[in-house]
Amino acid sequence: MTSKRLALHSRMHVDTISPILSIRLTHMKTTIELPNDLLKQAKQTARAEGATLRALIEEGLQHALRAREQRKIVGLDFPTFGGSGLTEAFSEGDWSQLRNEIYRGRGG
Repeated sequence: MTSKRLALHSRMHVDTISPILSIRLTHMKTTIELPNDLLKQAKQTARAEGATLRALIEEGLQHALRAREQRKIVGLDFPTFGGSGLTEAFSEGDWSQLRNEIYRGRGG
């Protein structure tokens, strides 16, 4: 699969304070490589929606980062029950015996 280089250009905002020049960078320019078919589809989608390719890529990146952040937040609560572990019949750690008991009568 070949890739095309895509340069994402952005604007630099320049604030001037006399006599000193202060430059505030709010965007960075970067280059990414995308598979040709993905780039073609992205361009078609952006064109159909009247958006820029840059805006579509930015939206997708924000969505992906939010989704990852949400996965970090979601915690799993595993049910626990009082007791001191396995019963004597299963204390030897024979997992095939334990599995057979769990699925007994259930076709497993």
